[in-house]
Amino acid sequence: MTTAAQLNLRVRPITGEDNPAIAQVIRTVSAEFGLTADKGYTVSDPQLDRLFELYSAANSAYWIIELDGVVVGGGGVAPLQCSEPDICELQKMYFLAPVRGLGLARQLALRALDFARERGFTRCYLETTGSLTRAIKLYEQLGFEHISGPMGCTGHVDCEVRMLKRL
Repeated sequence: MTTAAQLNLRVRPITGEDNPAIAQVIRTVSAEFGLTADKGYTVSDPQLDRLFELYSAANSAYWIIELDGVVVGGGGVAPLQCSEPDICELQKMYFLAPVRGLGLARQLALRALDFARERGFTRCYLETTGSLTRAIKLYEQLGFEHISGPMGCTGHVDCEVRMLKRL
C-alpha cells in the first residue's frame, strides 16, 4: 500500500490560478458520489469557480493538495454564514480517488481546526451526506457530534448529516 510519505504531495494555500482545477476536482468527486447540483450539493454553489476569492475573506482559508504538481484535492474553513460569530464551518473537503485513504483529509481538517481556533472560533460546524461514510467516520473520530437541525444558511439543502465540534 502506498503512503502519503511515498508520494510527491504538497499542501499549500489556494491561489487564484487554482480556481479551475479545484472546481473540477469538486465536480468530479461530486459526480462520483451522485452529489448533483439538482440536489443542492456543492456543485450548485455559484462560488465554486471562485474559491480563491471566497477564501480570501477574513477568517477564511482553503488549502490545496497537489500530487506531482497536479491539484488532487482541498479543503477549507470559513465563518458560518447567518450564525453566531463564534461558529465556523469546515467546507469543501474533496479528494480524487488516487489520494484517498492517505490521511490527507485528517491532516487538512486538523489544519483547518487549528486555523479556526487561532481566529477565535469556539465551534465548528459541517454538513455532509450519509453516502460519504468514510468522511463521517473521520469527523466522528475528530470529535464532531451529530446534531439534529441545520445551522446557518449554507444552501446545501440535501446535506442531511450535520455535525458540530467544540474547539
